[in-house]
Amino acid sequence: MSDTLPAAILDALRRMHLPVSDGATGERLTGGVSSDIWRVDLPSGSVCVKRALSKLRVAANWEAPVERNRFEARWMHHANAAAPGSAPLLIGVDETAGALAMQFLPAKRYPLWKTLLRDGDADPAFAAQVAQVLSSIHATTAADPTVASAFPTDAIFYDIRLEPYLVATAHAHPDLAQRLHDLVAATRVNKRALVHGDVSPKNILRGPNGPVFLDAECAWWGDPAFDLAFCLNHLLLKCLWTPSATPDFLACFDAMADAYCAHVNWEEPGALEARAAHLLPGLFLARVDGKSPVEYITTERDRDRVRRVARALLTHPVKALGDIRQAWTKELVG
Repeated sequence: MSDTLPAAILDALRRMHLPVSDGATGERLTGGVSSDIWRVDLPSGSVCVKRALSKLRVAANWEAPVERNRFEARWMHHANAAAPGSAPLLIGVDETAGALAMQFLPAKRYPLWKTLLRDGDADPAFAAQVAQVLSSIHATTAADPTVASAFPTDAIFYDIRLEPYLVATAHAHPDLAQRLHDLVAATRVNKRALVHGDVSPKNILRGPNGPVFLDAECAWWGDPAFDLAFCLNHLLLKCLWTPSATPDFLACFDAMADAYCAHVNWEEPGALEARAAHLLPGLFLARVDGKSPVEYITTERDRDRVRRVARALLTHPVKALGDIRQAWTKELVG
């Protein structure tokens, strides 16, 4: 089904010098809270257009600068240089509207990993592949620290990642506030590689040649442990969405953690794993008590299960990601 494009999208396409007429049509795509996303039908074929929103579509008051799409475009360039095909092909950027146009990837050939996981299709081999591609991007950029100057995004990353997740959660759990603020501080100073910032199954396609990463609006020169912890967090949470696939989700967790750590060559792997293990419980708790709770955890019983494990791990931190998986497994079978 096609709809008439909003004027803001039309104007952005024209500023990108793409061939678009007044009556151009497209389809509004769902799933994002931070951008207007459209499939646009051009004479040369369909493209995907994103226009950043200044206020995100969540219940809490959450605002973010629209220039973040400029850095998303830069992330796509560096990711494809490090791991060809790991991001869609960039077609155009309009900084006036905070919009970009990219290759449109049809769902039949590029299913969303989140949809597959919801349906119980949890493949540890694909999780390992996600880790390998992600670590390649981190390793390549870590080896070229000049990339840092293209991502002066400390304030953006704080506004759309650290504050709504860890700082907001500290308000909900004042007895853990110091621990959560310490995680913020540690994350802000560990600047080592180009970070995606939103490595979530909702932003990863299972393409015919491997994973394709979307929505790098949080792109930041910072701590790669954040990307690893952020994605592993989702694999744990999915156990509450599709309980029948819990063994496979936990196998994906192990496969991703092992594959990623095996490819860390820019620092001591154990140090990165420890930072990810410290961050993960904070992010886990944030998905029930931060500004962006996951939509599929709907009962207080399940929220309390997350809280019990997260609070215990924040109070008594561990250095191994496997210890976090074991703590969550014990909660699930208890």
